[in-house]
Amino acid sequence: MRKLAALLLACSLALAACSDAPGSSTEPAPARPGPSGSNGSPAAAGLGAPTRVKVAVPSGLASAPFNQDRYLQLPAGWTATVYARVDKARFMAPTPSGDLLVSQPGAGKVQLVRAGAVSEFATGLRQPHDMVFAPVNGQMFLFIAESNRVIRYPYSNGDTKAHDGQVVVDGLPDTSTPELRGTYAHVLKNIAVHGETLYVSVASTCNACVSDTVSDPQRATIYTYAAGGTNASRHLLARGIRNAEGLAFRPGTDELWIVVNNRDNTLVPDDRDVDGDGKSDKGKRMPEFVDDYPPEEFIKVRDGGFYGWPFCNPNSDNGLHNMGFLRDYELNRDGSKADCAKADPIDLGLPPHSAPLGLTFYNGAAIVPLHGSWNRTKPAGYKVLYIPWTASGPGDPVDLAAGFVGADGKWWGRPVDAAIDTDGTVLVSDDGSGTILRLTPPRAN
Repeated sequence: MRKLAALLLACSLALAACSDAPGSSTEPAPARPGPSGSNGSPAAAGLGAPTRVKVAVPSGLASAPFNQDRYLQLPAGWTATVYARVDKARFMAPTPSGDLLVSQPGAGKVQLVRAGAVSEFATGLRQPHDMVFAPVNGQMFLFIAESNRVIRYPYSNGDTKAHDGQVVVDGLPDTSTPELRGTYAHVLKNIAVHGETLYVSVASTCNACVSDTVSDPQRATIYTYAAGGTNASRHLLARGIRNAEGLAFRPGTDELWIVVNNRDNTLVPDDRDVDGDGKSDKGKRMPEFVDDYPPEEFIKVRDGGFYGWPFCNPNSDNGLHNMGFLRDYELNRDGSKADCAKADPIDLGLPPHSAPLGLTFYNGAAIVPLHGSWNRTKPAGYKVLYIPWTASGPGDPVDLAAGFVGADGKWWGRPVDAAIDTDGTVLVSDDGSGTILRLTPPRAN
């Protein structure tokens, strides 16, 4: 079914690239102020020009924010529909039988969505976040990342309830870790399974701190474990990754890719004149600089790799591809803590403070929802990016879905994750409005 879905979406994207006849609910999208974070060409990415599309809302699902008309900018010919309402919906996992699982960390639940109807699949969990289906020794399992462990459930097609859970990894750091005294800034965990190996992101506890680099386990890292379940198999795969989200393997390869939420409130690291008064602003915290540094990250993870945090920040002065680093002024001013020239380059920079969360590979591209900034002078993110693939890696991002921020500058939705349904449509979870959106490309006649 997934191969069929891929073919359907491939055909639909080709149609979208040449479609310019919007339906009755679409019109050319107006110019949008502020940074788009999308510097690619929709046509080059195989997508049609952006159009303004009214979100269709089925009867019974029109509670706020859909108690008034909502619009998105989508490629020409695409439509948007509210598929289900799931309060504070976070990560998703399509089931092998064609249903959808949605995590609710705050409620400690995983919900099952079947044909738009919502029911409880698993309850009593500790902040469940990311989920993935994977076979181990011939048995299909659902892996769920809780804040302090990873648990797996054997799965049979059509299951509507989780049963017989087995702990794969425990003792992961969270707010119960004594040294953290109940404080953990990025406690939610993300995972991937590839072959017989489980990959776990252990995010930083802070904005920027040295303590995470000397803890056990180290934080701001990715570890691997045997998917069969034993803590003794722990291996530190990569470090210097502040908050890795959306772990995903590029189809047909052994390449692990992630999106990363980078740090805030960076001090000016060099003698640049940020405010234009003719003087160096080195060492100052200035909104004009903080707004645009450092970029968020989209990177391929190397075993043994070091990706900078907290001592080196990616430098976008010369573009967003294959970025090197600048020393962090607060923690590595003289370069004694880390040699930034030896850190692994960042494959692609994403809009600063836009908070990329999900990562889904599909149809030779990457889909990355941007949750949105919390402290930028003008909002960044609040959209879904489509990143085409080139011979050298990720190309320039373009918008797949934008418009989650209204004309008044206030958001009505915050995208989290993306998943591909069996019919080739793109599902997007939104924890701001408590919604699963269905984005449908144009179909062949």
